[in-house]
Amino acid sequence: MSLWPRREGVSLAQPSQESEPDFAAQRREMIERQLHARGIRDARVLEAMLAVPRHEFVPEKFRGQAYDDKPISIGEGQTISQPFIVAAMVEAMELKGKEKVLEVGAGSGYAAAILSRLAALVYTVESRPNLATAAQERLARLGFDNVAVHTGDGSMGLKEAAPFEAILVAAAAPLVPQPLLEQLAEGGRMAIPIGDEQTQELVLVKKLKGEIHSQTLHHCAFVPLVGKYGFTR
Repeated sequence: MSLWPRREGVSLAQPSQESEPDFAAQRREMIERQLHARGIRDARVLEAMLAVPRHEFVPEKFRGQAYDDKPISIGEGQTISQPFIVAAMVEAMELKGKEKVLEVGAGSGYAAAILSRLAALVYTVESRPNLATAAQERLARLGFDNVAVHTGDGSMGLKEAAPFEAILVAAAAPLVPQPLLEQLAEGGRMAIPIGDEQTQELVLVKKLKGEIHSQTLHHCAFVPLVGKYGFTR
């Protein structure tokens, strides 16, 4: 099965679809105005963001807002992050195409789909069973077949598949979870929001010769990470 999603476009055999929004054009505008204009430069990341149909990863009632510069609710108190934040986190991973990646917080599956275009294997963990099931079905339907969706405590990582060359955490934690540090491969990179439950800083963590180095990339606001090493509920 091809990893490339189906091409959007109006079928001449189906006149009833002629009023559908031009999502491909909206993606191109998103790339130019929200990503490239704000400093995203990795060509592979921009190509992946252009190729993945973000509107397929939001609820039907919000499809008209899919390419807006904002997060969108996907139910159960969770959101799909704004496009710029997704691009910034993915770009910080500096993926070359052969990596094994862990994502914490599958949500709708959108970031995993982007990562799947840039790495060899993507494992994503979601704590909410309904969201995990929906993400798995959506990714399979769209042909992203190098993504494995797991249900569980993402703050614990996924020990059975470790180590990972890149870890992307799509939920805010008070501190970097120790299991994620242990599962990060030598030379690996992790992007994670650190702070309280309202505002955080997006932190890039690197493991070099067994030592942990970190730097702040952006201010951000994510939903809280729930689990042993996150914010308890």
